[in-house]
Parts: sequence; structure tokens; C-alpha cells
Amino acid sequence: MAEAGLGGWLLWALLLHSAGGELYTPRHEPGYCAFYDECGKNPELSGSLASLANVSCLSNTPARLVTGAHLSLLRRVCPGLYAGPAATYACCSRRQLVSLEASLALTKALLTRCPACADNFASLHCHNTCSPDQSAFINVTRVAVRGGGGPAAVVAYEAFYERRFAEDTYASCSRVRIPAAASLAVGAMCGVYGSALCDAQRWLNYQGDTGNGLAPLDITFHLVGPRRAAGGALRPLAGNVTRCDEPRGAGAAACSCLDCAASCPAVGRPRALDATFRLGRMAGGPALALILCGALAALAAVLTAWRVRPGPAPRGPKGGTAERGPGRGLPGGLSLPGGLSLRTHTLLSRGFRTWGTWVASWPLAVLAASVAVVVALAAGLAFLELTTDPVELWSAPSSRARKEKAFHDQHFGPFFRTNQVILTAPQRPSYRYDSLLLGPKNFSGVLDAELLLELLDLQETLRHLRVWSPRERRNVSLSDVCYAPLSPRNASLADCCINSLLQYFQSNRTRLLLTANQTLTGQTAQVDWRDHFLYCANAPLTFKDGTALALSCMADYGAPVFPFLAVGGYKGKDYSEAEALIMTFSLKNYPPGDPGLARAKLWEGGFLEEVQAFQRRTAGMFQVTFMAERSLEDEVSRTTAQDLPVFAVSYLVIFLYISLALGSYTSCSRVPVDAKVTLGLGGVTVVLGAVMAAMGLFSYLRVPSSLVVLQVVPFLVLAVGADNIFIFILEYQRLPRRPGEQREAHIGRALGSVGPSMLLCSVSEAICFFLGALTPMPAVRVFALTSGVAVILDFLLQMSAFVALVSLDSRRQEASRPDVCCCIRTRELPSSGQSQSEGLLIGFFRKVYAPFLLHRVTRVVVLLLFLALFGVGLYFMCHISVGLDQELALPKDSYLLDYFLFLNRYFEVGAPVYFVTTGGYNFSSQMGMNAICSSAGCKNFSLTQKIQYATEFPEQSYLAIPASSWVDDFIDWLTPSSCCRLYAFGPHKDEFCSSTVNSLACLKNCVSLTLGPVRPTVEQFHKYLPWFLNDPPNIKCPKGGLAAYSTSVDLGPDGQILASRFMAYHTPLKTSQDYTEALRAARALAANITADLRKVAGTDPAFEVFPYTITNVFYEQYLTVVPEGLFMLSLCLLPTFAVCCLLLGMDLRSGLLNLFSIVMILVDTVGFMALWGISYNAVSLINLVTAVGISVEFVSHITRSFAVSTKPTRLERAKEATIYMGSAVFAGVAMTNLPGILVLGLARAQLIHIFFFRLNLLITLLGLLHGLVFLPVVLSYLGPDANPGLVLEQKRAEETAMARMASCPKHPSPMSLAKSIYVNYSFEHPVRCEVGQTS
Repeated sequence: MAEAGLGGWLLWALLLHSAGGELYTPRHEPGYCAFYDECGKNPELSGSLASLANVSCLSNTPARLVTGAHLSLLRRVCPGLYAGPAATYACCSRRQLVSLEASLALTKALLTRCPACADNFASLHCHNTCSPDQSAFINVTRVAVRGGGGPAAVVAYEAFYERRFAEDTYASCSRVRIPAAASLAVGAMCGVYGSALCDAQRWLNYQGDTGNGLAPLDITFHLVGPRRAAGGALRPLAGNVTRCDEPRGAGAAACSCLDCAASCPAVGRPRALDATFRLGRMAGGPALALILCGALAALAAVLTAWRVRPGPAPRGPKGGTAERGPGRGLPGGLSLPGGLSLRTHTLLSRGFRTWGTWVASWPLAVLAASVAVVVALAAGLAFLELTTDPVELWSAPSSRARKEKAFHDQHFGPFFRTNQVILTAPQRPSYRYDSLLLGPKNFSGVLDAELLLELLDLQETLRHLRVWSPRERRNVSLSDVCYAPLSPRNASLADCCINSLLQYFQSNRTRLLLTANQTLTGQTAQVDWRDHFLYCANAPLTFKDGTALALSCMADYGAPVFPFLAVGGYKGKDYSEAEALIMTFSLKNYPPGDPGLARAKLWEGGFLEEVQAFQRRTAGMFQVTFMAERSLEDEVSRTTAQDLPVFAVSYLVIFLYISLALGSYTSCSRVPVDAKVTLGLGGVTVVLGAVMAAMGLFSYLRVPSSLVVLQVVPFLVLAVGADNIFIFILEYQRLPRRPGEQREAHIGRALGSVGPSMLLCSVSEAICFFLGALTPMPAVRVFALTSGVAVILDFLLQMSAFVALVSLDSRRQEASRPDVCCCIRTRELPSSGQSQSEGLLIGFFRKVYAPFLLHRVTRVVVLLLFLALFGVGLYFMCHISVGLDQELALPKDSYLLDYFLFLNRYFEVGAPVYFVTTGGYNFSSQMGMNAICSSAGCKNFSLTQKIQYATEFPEQSYLAIPASSWVDDFIDWLTPSSCCRLYAFGPHKDEFCSSTVNSLACLKNCVSLTLGPVRPTVEQFHKYLPWFLNDPPNIKCPKGGLAAYSTSVDLGPDGQILASRFMAYHTPLKTSQDYTEALRAARALAANITADLRKVAGTDPAFEVFPYTITNVFYEQYLTVVPEGLFMLSLCLLPTFAVCCLLLGMDLRSGLLNLFSIVMILVDTVGFMALWGISYNAVSLINLVTAVGISVEFVSHITRSFAVSTKPTRLERAKEATIYMGSAVFAGVAMTNLPGILVLGLARAQLIHIFFFRLNLLITLLGLLHGLVFLPVVLSYLGPDANPGLVLEQKRAEETAMARMASCPKHPSPMSLAKSIYVNYSFEHPVRCEVGQTS
């Protein structure tokens, strides 16, 4: 009793203090009112947001008995106060009930999705207005005396609640969401505190604050403990509160999980999706490593067993083991493989010799025919279509992401275009501001009035920007292209969607600089833009802030600006500490070819110019980063144009090298004659002609090309072609001309010697590229097809045009005419004596390199080192990153690099993600709506509810904000309120009556009030949905769907829903791995939703839900790029093995060694990619396909040279292959590639520098090491036996040659001309001794 008495005295003390000593409610006891009936408008208020309710009249009198129509109205508005037909007393008149019902309409629209919250909220205000015990917990504190002697009007009162009662009421509403705004309803009902800082006291205070523009009088709420005062003391209001997880009465539904945590079922943390590529049940990387190690071990075992199989093994002349020849372990003559090999070599050699002799005999005719064919094919370049659209380049038209994008754009239009500026002020210090509303707050330096005014000037300059359109001969303004959600058909500048902090002041300079004095809790202080900013950042849906400034937080185009769209770089909800200002202009997007797209790009060009000028002007004030939708494409095009000279220089360097290196110089006087500049130019022209012919052929076929083809294919074909050029020329220079042999026959014999090797490499590479074209990725497919055709054409042109050029050049050289200026006759020069000397490179390989490499100790060390290198490559291959960050597509000096850096650093949410539903779902049925929505009566695992569950685990789902739901807001819009009304009479009877219309005719609700959740009938659904989608939201009806959902539902002619979408937000995605995993998680969630929705009666089995983000088309490839890349590279490797075996006469050992050497090059390349920071993606896959082709050049020539050598031991054959073919490969492949690659290091584009300079340098160096170091050593141990047929043929040829030399003594022996050179007659029958024939 003592405590109760003390509590009562405290309440009376508070009461007396508040009333200033005058008691307007002297009698506080049950059964008495504090006020009754209406006394007009509050004379103290003006400029409210909506028409305010009348205030009550002071009346501390007994409660009145309510009967008749008054009782019916009370029972409908305040059912909790109904006590029976003859026992219901109340302190409100019928007029007060009508006003109360109207004032509750706004909050009812926000809270109706949770019936317990809506009822508790209404009950609270019903008690304040109508409770028969009103005076027991309400005390009037201020009145306004009216003229005419009537009762005073109550303009302020106090309400005393038990704390537990108030907190329970607040708790029932604290989680209710506003789907369209993806925020909590209490955020719009708690003033400056927003949802983050809101509690029961602050929630009630806002409702009683006339400063919010909605409250008709001031109400001060006091929350006290559960104590009652004795006698006539105040008694705090207490009562039963319906929990949000409890249904309120029979037939009613509890609040859903989205609005009430207590209603949520137990949802365990989902397992993280396994992004690991797998081979069977094992992780792909380790599995691949085991497979390759096993293959290597098996290969070594098989070759070793083959090598040491029992049988006689005679000693070679130098102590080496001689392979078995005819008659040694091969009874009955040649074996089947030996005979097949001999026939293959003989056939190919004779064919190429005959062809070369014929071409060399008719060089001009062959050149003319070759030029005609090339020109005819290259003429197709007139129809060249160059694709620069990244979507068309990297996303297959048949891919899932492309189909989803096409579906989305068909039904909802392309995603709007974003033009954005992010500003920081790193030089400005932070400061402290004492806010009257929130107390001391730290403000960052960028939140400064001076800087905001600068930003406002930029924003308004851009808003009024006009750009001249030469095509349309008029100025294009922002209103022509802007995204205007509330006025999509006829937008003005004020309707354009511009998001920035300045929109909290409606982009008005006067409002930004406005100040006012305000008194709060007895403290008076000045409030300014900072207080308004804090208010709006916490409560962006506010139409009128609670400061003396009385400003709206809504943007000038009518929508809220959420703080994460206006500022960035803050922690939690400390928006005042934001380090960056964000300004975004959203433009409409258009399909390709639409004139609107050209207008949008034109305006964006002006946008970039203005922002760049602003950046220069404010360099000491701001750090400005920016982008337009067109920026990425512009920057890629710019860097391509800048790097084209780099590629040109690269080709020029290769050309100069070829021109100088092809010559065989014997004396200074013969340098002009022995030079091969013209021949080198001809060789390069042949390569470029092949590339142009290949591109022209595909242009005829209307296959679009790309910059990748322009930049990479000439480089690749030049590397391949230059190798063949060097091999052919060096063989021609090395082979001495036989006595009496014509020049044409000499050229034919040289071609017969190396032509099969050139064919082997060209066919292997071409088939490799053609198989690589099986990939669905357009850029890779076109590259592979063009490369394959170019390699074939290059080989054919080398066999024709280049052989003809060699014939003409040889004729010139023999006539001692200078190179280039071949028409000038010079004095007679001494003979070149080509056959009497060898080049420096061959000499180095013969005297230094080959002996050192094939030394007994060196070979062991080489094997161990390369096996270790292979192991290192396997290890790091398993740790390579997959993806391509968009920053790498930009030049190092691009302004977008700073923008992406700021975007990753300061943006607090990621890109929007739409969950799109296809046709075939019955939204109009009750079951169909309940499986989609997330309000009361909806299924616990509906579409929107599952998305909400996913947001609770952002690490796994990559979702940050739940989806907005047009179904939920449509249901709320239909709930009896001021939103969906019909004309009850008049000329528009039964037509839609907008909430902005004030007419007595608009009294009919669209649907009837029910005890349970509102669900329209099928007819009502199809009738009212179009009205909802075209109803603009306003203060009376915030649920109008025009702004949020007008483009989210695609209705067919018959009203059926063809497609719809539900928008959520990703967490900030910073790397390509983030984007890839976000796509994987969203698809898994959508698949789960699809499976459940297909169970709804009437759903088409083909119905589907899929996630759509604008970036999906770029990152989808990384979901499968690893297995697809392995498949493609495996396909590329198979023909190298098959062709090698076939062209070497079914030589399995050569084919296996050739294959595994290329595999080792690829493995080591991928391993070093991981070490050098080169990620695995579509661009690197192109280069790896190229690596297979270049590796064939490094490996296959030497393998064939070893296989066809007739030296007696493996060691000697390895030396011969290394000296002659190795030197040619070094000069033709390595030294052709390296200078050009080194020039690419000067490229400005990071994409070129990383994926073409670095990666091609790795490929070339590793190919060189494996081809010229590892392969000769392995061949010396495990290479195939000498072909007995070739040995026998060689022996017969030598015997015949010696006999002919003896009968023709006037001709010296070929061996005497260069005793240090081993003359390989290419296993042909010797020519007859023809006296009188000249060379």
C-alpha cells in the first residue's frame, strides 16, 4: 500500500507540474471522460500534410451510454470497447468515431498485413478517444477557448500507460514490413529514430507529435510501472495485448513470419553450396593431378618396358645402344608398323617434293592464283560485323542466362541505365555536432554545407543538361531519357529519378540553408540541415520531419531516398559518419537499335563531360569518381584504339626479325644479295593474307567477328606460320644442291624433307581449333573457327605462294641481284657458297648446346627438374582463381578504376536481384496468392518468405534485403481503407475512385471487411489489379503500386499474368567470385521455390522462378568454365596425338611423347598463371587453346625429326633433331614470338598486359623449355626405335650415290663440300648423273 500510495503521489506531482497548476481534468476515476465530442480544428496548427481530424471538447463528465447507429459504428471501429447492446458506455460521439476511423486509415494501410498489430494499434487509440474510463489515465494539459461561449477545445493532453502494456503493443508491430520500400513500418512511425533506434516510448511520442503533420493535437505519453493510485489518483492504462503470433478471434490469422519473429518456424542455417568442381566424388583439382601423375607413371612404365624388352642389341659406333634394324630381331624383313611407316614417309615426301618442284617451276602463275583466291575471300571483309557488346561476346545465345535475360527484357524492358558520381573529401576533417534530437554526433568532413552546395550545383547542372542530337536536329534533355517511376509516360525534369542526399531537401538551395530555433524537453537550440539529414536517414519515408524546419524527406520526384543510395562508407546506422556522397541519375534503357538508346548515350556523353569538368574544378575540394552506363564500352573501345599501334609495332618487330634472320650471310659484300627482306615480307604477307581470307570467309557467312579475333588470330597464325617459314628456308639453305640438280628440284627436295612436319603441325593445330569451336561461348567459338581456317589457309598459301616466292628469291640471289631493289643489276659477286658453311645458330647448337644438354649428368638433372616443375604446376593448378574482375578490362589510366574502387569501398548494398516468375501460375486463386505472399494468412514457406529466410544468412545466400512483393501490397491495397474505393452512385458508379478524390460518392470499398485475411475473388483480382498497378502512392494511400510495381507485372490481353518479378538486394559483391557464388546461391533458392510453387493446384509443369541480375550473363560462364575448359583442351589434345601417330606411320611412342609434352606445358602454364596472378576465365581459355597450337610447334617438329632420323642410337638421333630442327624451332617459334610478346608489355589495357603479355610469355618460355630441353632428353631415353625401313632405304641411297659419284668424277661428293654437315637425302632415290646440267 505504501508503494501504491507513493506511485499515486508521484503521478499527481507530474500531473500538477504539467498542467501548470491548472486542472482541466479534476476528476480521474473510472466511468468519467476527459473530453467528449468535437470542437473543430486545432487553432494552433496550420500547414499539415493531410486534412487533420477535429479536436475534442473538454468534458470531465460521466461516460455516455451508446446505442443504435452510434453503437454499430463503435463496434466496427473499436470492437474492444463493445460490452453489449445495453451496457456499452463511451466517451466519444459518433462524429469522433468517424474522424477516428479516417485517421486510422493511413496507419491501417501500413499495419493491416499484421492483424494483431493493426488491432492493438487501433485499440490503443480507441481507448484514448472512447474509453469509458478515459479520465483514469488521461489528463488534459492545454485547451483553446472558443468564441461563443462553447466548451474549450482540447489541444494537448497526457496519457498514462503501464510500461508493459505499451511495450507489448509496440512489440506486436516492431517487425511489420512495408514490402514496396523493403523497410519496417515502425521506421515511418518513430520519427528521427527510425526503426533502428525505435522503442515503445519513442513510437508513442511520434504519434502524439503535431510536428509530424498528421497528429491533430499534442499527446504526451508516460509509461509507468504496474502501480495503481489510491482514491482519485490516475490509473495507468493496461489491458490485454494480442501477441503477433496469435490469431485475434475465430477465423482470423496470426501475423506472418516476415512481420513477426515469434511466428517463424525453426529454420536452420543452410549448408554452404559446394562450388568445387568435381570429377566423380573427388575435388576436380586433386583428381586431375592424380590422373595426370598416374598417366605419367604409366607412360614411363610402358615406354621403359618397350625400351628394355629382351632381344639382341648391337652396340653403336660410339658406345650407344643401336636400335634393331632389318634382320635384327625382325625375321622375314620389315614388320607391319615398319612397312606402314616407310610407305607413309615415302608417300608424303614424294608428294611434297613433286608439288614443290611444280610450284617452283611456275612461280608467277601460282602467285597470281594465290593472290586471286586471297583477294576473293578477303573481299568479304566489306561485310565485316564487329561485335563489341560484352553480352554477345561472352554469353552463349543458348545459355540459360541469355534466355533469362531475353525473357526479362521482353516482359519488363531492359534494366534502367545508371549514371553515378561518388565523392569524398579526404582533406576535410571530421567534426562534432550537438543535435537537439539525437545528442552529440560525429560528422565526417564530406558532410559540410559548402560541399553540399557544390554538389547541388553539379546536380542541377546535370538536371538541366541539354545535348544537341545531329540525327534528330534537336537538343536531348534529361526528361527525354530519364527513368520517372511516378510519371512514366510524360516525364518532366521534376519527375526524373535522381537519388542523392540533396533530395532530402528536394534539391532546393533555400531548404538546405534553412535554420530554425526549436525547444525540446526544455532545451532550446538551433536546428539546421544536419538535423534534417539525421531525421531523413533514419526515417526516409517521412513526409514532414519533427524539427522546427518542418521539411519533407521525400525526393522531389515523389519517392523516398534510402540512405544507402545517398551516402556510403558508414558503419551500422551511423549515417553522419559517412565518408562518401553518392549521386545517381537513372535513365530508361532501350533495346539495341532503338532511337531512344542513341539519345540516352548522347546524354550520357554530356554527363561525362560535365562531371569531368567538375572534377577538374574541385580537385582540391573533392575526390570525384564517376561512371555512365556507356563508360565501360567507351573505355574498352578507347584502350583498343590505343593498343592497336602496340599490336602493329609487335607485328613490325616480328617482320623485321624474320626479314633479318632468314638470310644466310657469307660476306659483307653479299649482304644486299643474301638478305631476305622481300622474302620475309612475303612470308608475313602470306600469314596476314590467310587471316584476312579467313575473316572474309566468315564475313560472307555473316558470322560476327570481335576484337579478340583482330588482335590474337594474326599473332597466333604469324607464330605458327613463321615457324614453318624458318623450317623450310633453313632446310633449303642446309641441303646442298646435288650435282646437276635444277633449282626447282632443289626446292622440291627441301619441301619434301620438311613438308610432312609442316603438315603434321598445321593439321594438328587446325583440328585442335575446330574442336575448340564446340564451346558455346561466342567469342571463343568465333576465335577458334577463324584460327582453324586461318591455319589451314596459311599452310596452303605457304605450300603455294611462299614456295613460289622462295623460287623467285632464289633466282634473284643466284643472279646476284640485291634484295628489295631486285631490278637493279650489280657487278658480278663471288658465289655465296651456301653449302660450305653453317649459320651461327646451328653452329652453336652443334658445338655447345646439344653436347651440354645431352651429357650423361645433364640429362638426369633435366629429368628431375622438369618432373619437379610438373609437380609444382600440378599443385598450383589446383589453387588458380576462376573469374575475371571487370576492372581488368580497363586501361591502367581509366577513370573507372577509381570508380570501382570507391564502389567496393563505400556501397552498403549490392545490385538488385529480381526473382522472376514465368507464365503458367494462377496468382488469382487464394492458394496461389498464399504461396507467394508473406502477410497474415500466407504460407510459412511462400516465395517471399523463403527469400526473407535467405536474407538471415547473407554469407550463404548473398542476399541483404528481402524482396518487395506486389502481391502483398495489392492485398493491403484492397483491404477496406482509403485506397481501393468505388463510386457508389453517380455517372461513374462502380468505377475506381482514387484516394485523392474527396467525394461522398466514394463510400464503397472494393472488397468487404472479413474476419480473416482479405483475399479477392478471381473476378476481383483481374478487375482491380490493373487499377492497383496504375495507382500513384500518396499520403492517404501509400500502397498505390504505380511507382514500385508498374513494371513488375506483365498482363496479357485477357488479364492473365504472363510474368512478374519480386525485387530483393544482394549483399555488396566485390569480386567475380562473389558474383558467381551469388548467382549460384540465387539459382538454388529459385529452384527450391519453383519446386514448391509447382505443387499449387493449376500450375503449369513448365512454370519456373529464376533469379535475374544484370550481371548474370557475364558471370554464368564461371559456373561451368572449369569443366568446359577441361573438355575443350582435352578435345584439342586428341588430334595432336592422332595426327602425329598417323603421319608418322602409326608411331604410338612418338604420339604419346608428343602428347604428354604438350600436357606438361599446359599444366606448368596453368600453375604459373596462379603464381603470377592470372585468373582462369574465358580470355585465358582462349590463350590456353592457343597454347596447345604453339606447343605443337615446339614439340611436334622435333618429335618427327627424331622419328625419321636414321642415326644408329637414340642419343645421336636426339642430337641431330636438336641441332637441325631445334635450331629452326628456336629461330622460327621462340624468337618470332618473344619480340612481339615483349612489345605487348607496353600495352595500356590490363587485359592485354595480363592475358596476352604475361600469359603468352609463359606459354612461349615454357614451350621453349619443354621443346628444346625436356623433349630431347626424354627422346634420348625413351624415344622410338629407328624405323628399319628408313634405315634400309638410307643405306641403299648412300650406296647408289657413291656408285654414281664414282662414275661422275667431275662432280665432287656432297660430303666433301661440307664435311661437318650430315647430309640427309630425305630417304629418296638419288638423282641420275646428268652431265651438262647446271645448278
